[in-house]
Amino acid sequence: MITGMVYDIMRFSTRDGPGIRTTVFLKGCPLSCWWCHNPESQSARPQLMFRPNLCNQCQTCLSVCEQGAISAHDGIVSTDLDKCTLCQACTEACYTGAREIVGREMTVAQVMAQVERDRPFYDESGGGVTLSGGEPLLQQDFSLALLQACKEQDIHTAVDTSGFAPWQVLDCIRPYVDVFLYDLKLIDAARHQAFTGVSNVLILQNLRALAELGHTVAVRVPIIPGINDDDETLGQIGTFVAALPRQGSVSILPYHQAGVEKYRRLHQEYRLPDTRPPSDERMAEIAQTLQRFGLQVKIGG
Repeated sequence: MITGMVYDIMRFSTRDGPGIRTTVFLKGCPLSCWWCHNPESQSARPQLMFRPNLCNQCQTCLSVCEQGAISAHDGIVSTDLDKCTLCQACTEACYTGAREIVGREMTVAQVMAQVERDRPFYDESGGGVTLSGGEPLLQQDFSLALLQACKEQDIHTAVDTSGFAPWQVLDCIRPYVDVFLYDLKLIDAARHQAFTGVSNVLILQNLRALAELGHTVAVRVPIIPGINDDDETLGQIGTFVAALPRQGSVSILPYHQAGVEKYRRLHQEYRLPDTRPPSDERMAEIAQTLQRFGLQVKIGG
């Protein structure tokens, strides 16, 4: 039985493809983008998330933790992640919801049971199911099985991807994908390596191959101030996208800080603490810059 590691299933999404959609978020990503707003998606394994604002200091978690991973000093509860075995005893005992295990193994049937509940909304709005993450291509077998199950039910499918995977993976799933939501971050190889942790050679090759094969590809560029919003970088992006077959549009997504608190909850460091979202005026200027390459530009997802 094929299973996958899922960390969230979001219903009634309107930003992950056409119409009203159910977005299935899979854990695990080979990239480590400095601006990632879903840090819980990066690891392929379940993780403990702690929300200190919900903790009432009852310290029940200390008494149930057999590994001695939880301690309290001066009224502050902390967890030694090296000792934690994710046994879930503390999350089950925490009645305020301050402690949570993010990520659970699910079967295709379990996911589809939730997906099919919203079938009327897909039919009325032209929506469907989107696989996101993390990186869905990292869980190839599970993603393929989910996409096939959706197509068997005649449900529209989308895959939100960085494109960082061997072509064989994309080639395997592409017959079952109606639209690829393809994230394009940087064209310069050295800067891409520096800010995402991986080379962009595969990413650019795969994007070009999908476009050449006639797939519907929605190119989406996250705009990160100080990283990819300068004229030179925007020019590189505009030149590349405009040269793709059948690709005359691009969406630009303004950087936001919605995920900063999640890093604290996961005991991780956020690498862009001083970066602020671009203004509406700056986004409009960026749109005009890309339009000069003959592209139709949409601001937002």
